Amino acid sequence: MLMIFTLATGCGLIALRPSLLTEAQALDSGAGLALAEFVQVAVVTLSVFLARRLLDRRSFVSLGLLVNIDTVRDLGTGFGIAFLVMGLIYLAQWALGWLRLDGFAGGSEQPWSVAANSLLYLAIFLLVGWSEELMSRGYHLQTIASGTNLLWGVFLSSAIFGALHLGNPHATSIGAIGIFFAGLFLAYAFVRTGQLWMSIGLHIGWNFFEGVVFGFPVSGLTVFHLARVTVSGPELWTGGAFGPEAGIIVLPAIAVGFCFIHLCTRSRSHE
Repeated sequence: MLMIFTLATGCGLIALRPSLLTEAQALDSGAGLALAEFVQVAVVTLSVFLARRLLDRRSFVSLGLLVNIDTVRDLGTGFGIAFLVMGLIYLAQWALGWLRLDGFAGGSEQPWSVAANSLLYLAIFLLVGWSEELMSRGYHLQTIASGTNLLWGVFLSSAIFGALHLGNPHATSIGAIGIFFAGLFLAYAFVRTGQLWMSIGLHIGWNFFEGVVFGFPVSGLTVFHLARVTVSGPELWTGGAFGPEAGIIVLPAIAVGFCFIHLCTRSRSHE
């Protein structure tokens, strides 16, 4: 019963996500994307809460949402690791001659506009990080693991996570595979801490630094960029219009990210 609900919810979101993104593109603004993500947050949070309480007979907090002294630290650590990983991708493409920095948003926009757009997209990615981690590393991973084992929970939840992004603009099967590996990366933070907060921080930071700070597409979506860049390297490596997740370059960066997570959690009692 729980497995059926989990997979059905995942399939439902696969169908829902493209329509939300289409709505956001039609509105052609950060506000439109914020509206779409707010709807997704409401749907995901309510469905997971009801499933956890009514089907699992367990508390919502037991998914890894315990608020304690480690919460802020884990969020901040995840956010910081995401900056380092995405920064490595940026520097690698620049060093290989695949990326050119064309300028910054501040050169063509008013400071208040730059600040407002940066904060708006930070809020959007906070919503994305919450809803996608609650579903993927929260309900999917843990429910599948409870019926099988942790390895299958991590693997299958990451596969569903990759499939959820097939409705994004410029999505490809290679991009879905890259998102799958990103899912493993995000799952590792949960496995090491036993809580979702570091995974949420990683997810928020990944999207924010990828799009707003370093100027890449975010899983096919064009967002506000502080840095204006041109990527001209081979698409197989850079990911092209989908962004780094669809390129081979994401794999060594994720490997470094695994090491950062391990180092930052080595003193934690949870394994």
